[in-house]
Amino acid sequence: MMSEKSGRVLVIVPAWNEESNVGITVREILAADPGYDVVVVDDGSTDRTADVAREAGASVLVLPFNLGVGGAMKTGFTFAQRHGYERAIQVDADGQHNPANIAEVLAGLARADISIGARFADVGDYSVRGPRRWAMLFLASVVSRVAKARLTDVTSGFRAANARAISQYVKYYPAEYLGDTIDSLVAAAHAGLRVTQVPVAMRPRNFGRPSQGPIGSTIYLFRSVFALGLALMRGRRWEAGA
Repeated sequence: MMSEKSGRVLVIVPAWNEESNVGITVREILAADPGYDVVVVDDGSTDRTADVAREAGASVLVLPFNLGVGGAMKTGFTFAQRHGYERAIQVDADGQHNPANIAEVLAGLARADISIGARFADVGDYSVRGPRRWAMLFLASVVSRVAKARLTDVTSGFRAANARAISQYVKYYPAEYLGDTIDSLVAAAHAGLRVTQVPVAMRPRNFGRPSQGPIGSTIYLFRSVFALGLALMRGRRWEAGA
């Protein structure tokens, strides 16, 4: 029997102390398409994130303490699978992911299992320079070879998943630092899932400061390179044990 949710889209919004932004984001998502179902995963917030999200029209899952984006997203994908959703997409609470682009990113699922909203694909004016750019180019180059697809932005969290990818993420979606982007993508590719990207333009945060400044962002990228190495080693062990 087909689930009543099988034809609907679940928009998963991980949020940690985003009371100033999450309400705006939820309302924008619902305005983009009233058919979207929105679930905000409150990742152990100490402010009114959960209350603001409910008031804006979202369902809310509250985690008792902060797990990070990976833990929040695995919670969201588990919710999606248990309720029979065949498509789910991550939209960050801070407003940088434009809900107007959700339909475009979802359209990528017509040719792949995972569709990434890419910042570096000739749309918008998002750019990085110096060592951070070199690290991001290196990451994209290596993951592109693993995924057998040309990818320019493998650290973007604006990504959609079909039923097959949702199932993979429920089985393995690392909660540790950096796992939600690099490790989860490499693991999905090793599991045989197809990956594509769709060009999108990112926006500035609505309110508040980003969790990473320029120096922190650069450190983040170089730690991503280290995380990529671990993910590739893990993938080889899986293949050897297959």
